[in-house]
Amino acid sequence: MNFFKDFRDRIVTELEALATAGTLPEDLDTRNVKVEPPRDSSHGDVATNAAMVLAKPAGMKPRAIAEPLAERLRALDAVAQVEVAGPGFVNLRLTDAFWTGLLARMLRHGRAWGESDIGEGRQVNVEYVSANPTGPLTVGHARGAVVGDALAGVLRKARFSVRREYYVNDAGGQVDTLARSAFLRYREALGEDIGDIPAGLYPGAYLKDVGQALARRDGDRWMNAPESEWLPEVRRFAVATMMDGIRDDLAAIGVYHDTFTSEADLVARGAVEEALDDLKARDLIYTGVLEPPKGKTPEDWEQRPQTLFRSSAFGDDTDRPLAKSDGSWTYFAADLAYHLNKYRRGDATMVDVWGADHGGYVKRMEAAVKALTEGAGELHVVLCQLVKLLRAGEPVKMSKRAGTFVTLREVVDEVGKDVVRFIMLTRKNDAPLDFDLAHVVEQSKDNPVFYVQYAHARCQSVLRHAAEELPDIDLSAERLAEAPLARLTDPAELGLIKQLAAWPRVLEGAAESYEPHRVAFYLHDLAAGFHGLWTKGKDDTALRFLQPEDRALTHARLALVRGVQQVIATGLDVIGVTPVEELR
Repeated sequence: MNFFKDFRDRIVTELEALATAGTLPEDLDTRNVKVEPPRDSSHGDVATNAAMVLAKPAGMKPRAIAEPLAERLRALDAVAQVEVAGPGFVNLRLTDAFWTGLLARMLRHGRAWGESDIGEGRQVNVEYVSANPTGPLTVGHARGAVVGDALAGVLRKARFSVRREYYVNDAGGQVDTLARSAFLRYREALGEDIGDIPAGLYPGAYLKDVGQALARRDGDRWMNAPESEWLPEVRRFAVATMMDGIRDDLAAIGVYHDTFTSEADLVARGAVEEALDDLKARDLIYTGVLEPPKGKTPEDWEQRPQTLFRSSAFGDDTDRPLAKSDGSWTYFAADLAYHLNKYRRGDATMVDVWGADHGGYVKRMEAAVKALTEGAGELHVVLCQLVKLLRAGEPVKMSKRAGTFVTLREVVDEVGKDVVRFIMLTRKNDAPLDFDLAHVVEQSKDNPVFYVQYAHARCQSVLRHAAEELPDIDLSAERLAEAPLARLTDPAELGLIKQLAAWPRVLEGAAESYEPHRVAFYLHDLAAGFHGLWTKGKDDTALRFLQPEDRALTHARLALVRGVQQVIATGLDVIGVTPVEELR
């Protein structure tokens, strides 16, 4: 469906024909030949660098390749004009008939328009959120949740086999702190005056629910028991209860994971030792002393002999410790085991969505995956920058429930799932994002989610009005594909078709680069194109969608409206946003 790929195939065919005719050398490597939109749309619709990349291996000047290639391309039915520009770029302008034919094609494909086979069914593991189960999800977690979930949707549309995964960090000291904090609330639920929350415990009021639930289940069974007895059970109960709340919060923004993997279970099964034994057998673990970094002392450096992984042999800046001074495993050691577990489950391609504060962790995990899989696995890390929560430009700092942060659920309850999801994709993931609770619900063109939803609602309004005015007209996409689309001749109409035609390429680009925000950006641009055409029709009655005196033209323009509605709905669905039928 990506017509740029179709043109690339045709250009390669023409290059092969030139080689057969003796104009070019035989067996030129065309893998680096690209076909894409020109940077300046005034130069045409399609551009290729073929002459530029083949000049050196062919021993020819670029224009000596570009000119005969351009001559052959002029003979194509879809090509209206070919120009050789600069040192040898070939720019093509396509016929109006090509564009209107593409509109008919997309209407016949329906919501499948844009689907790609680049994934070829390959398995991809997308791990996202993976927040410690020690508190409710915050608005900061929302960004990683949306980016990860939207990326999974993009990859599935590109026919990857996707596993959505959540890694439960339920081992280590923070979970013991959770258990002790929940136990304090348990005692409170049974009537004890607990006073102020001791330093080092979690003070959030959300743990009252955990304590009360434990009291309902077990009564006073643990009140006088020693910590050695109640700690393991309260830890299991608290983690399970917190994870239930996290699942509910994620469901509120339409996020559902296929797999939940427990760190505690991996540790208990000996997965860490198994992973390290594999590395030891290949002499990738040794005992040594790390040099102190210049100017600072990070947490993972101690001036003592340590068990180290040779991560520097796989692209990391330094080797990394695997055991703490008390003999327990570092987080890195557990993460080694986890990623090996993912690989052995068949997930050779792994995408981890992390907060920006984990940026320093990327190189070591990339090195670990290379080592553990002997180069057969690949890890891609998507870092999400911070979200600044505002209300009418003023920072929002406090939560009634959490005390020190704003929960994801509070934001969703106030503005809705679809607003949260779309706004989280209105900036590239590695750029900070301002989320203004007042701005995101405004009905204005400056609010991107409203702007896109309004375009979809306007399309639906036009189609409803057409059904009322012309009750005998068939508005199905299949029937509209048969309309006399050659009647669409205004530059704004053709420009809108060109925007629709770009959707498959946008989707593939988002999947290949792991950048789901590209879909939101594209939808905003498409909405702008449609609103622009609407405005032209408001000012010039000859450009209005419904022309009662000209049924054929009306039919053609309704086909264009249906195409816009279809692509916006498809794009919103890919990123998990529900398109609205009308705005009130």
